[in-house]
Amino acid sequence: MVKSVDRALTIISLVSKRKEGIGVTELASNLDLNKSSIFRLLSTLVNHGFIEQNPETKKYRLGYKYLELSSMLLESIDLRTQAKPFLEELESHINEVIHLTVYDQGEVIYIEKLEGSETLRTHSQVGRRAPMHCTAVGKVILAHLPLNEIVDIIDKHGLPKHTEQTITDKDSFFKELGKIRNEGIGREIEENEQGITCIAAPIFDNRKKITAAVSISGPSIRMTEERLTEIKPIIMDIGKKISQRLGYTDN
Repeated sequence: MVKSVDRALTIISLVSKRKEGIGVTELASNLDLNKSSIFRLLSTLVNHGFIEQNPETKKYRLGYKYLELSSMLLESIDLRTQAKPFLEELESHINEVIHLTVYDQGEVIYIEKLEGSETLRTHSQVGRRAPMHCTAVGKVILAHLPLNEIVDIIDKHGLPKHTEQTITDKDSFFKELGKIRNEGIGREIEENEQGITCIAAPIFDNRKKITAAVSISGPSIRMTEERLTEIKPIIMDIGKKISQRLGYTDN
């Protein structure tokens, strides 16, 4: 390693952990360097905008350069690209149809589909839209939207019946959304297509807002309650991993 670069990065790491800032003496103690060496490193970092000094306390804190760089990084992130390896990981574990969907104008859009090796006929195709109220991906996205948006979507699109299992009563539907928020996953047992059961997990972005959903779909004969229970932690983990790639943190 290049010592000066290593020390500069260590300073950045130390400064990032102190909201109130950190002084030269403490930095020198942590890095086991004299103050003049710390000053030179800090001056370089300040000059490039990575570190700034509070004129009152004289302590150092992160500079706004990080906001600029992080916004550039986030703008360059492509959801499908970032999610693909995790979807493939999920497919290898489950061997059922995997979907990645996003929310648009009161509906969900399939933006990725992995078929698995088991035969399954579904209406889903990349680019195709689907209703929110009777799909696992749609319900899990709805469950994490602001209440006024949920109401607007239901008022506009209604809760039309797709199968005998579709929830068409508003009170029952809102209870279902509450259950999804508490449980962390959404289920759909033959609510959209007869004979098809799905389970979905939310995907959040760096602002902690719902941005997409990932799901597993299979024939109800295979997707039993017992199997859904086994799958639940796996799909929740995949949803969390994709969220983290988009900049989401638990703090």
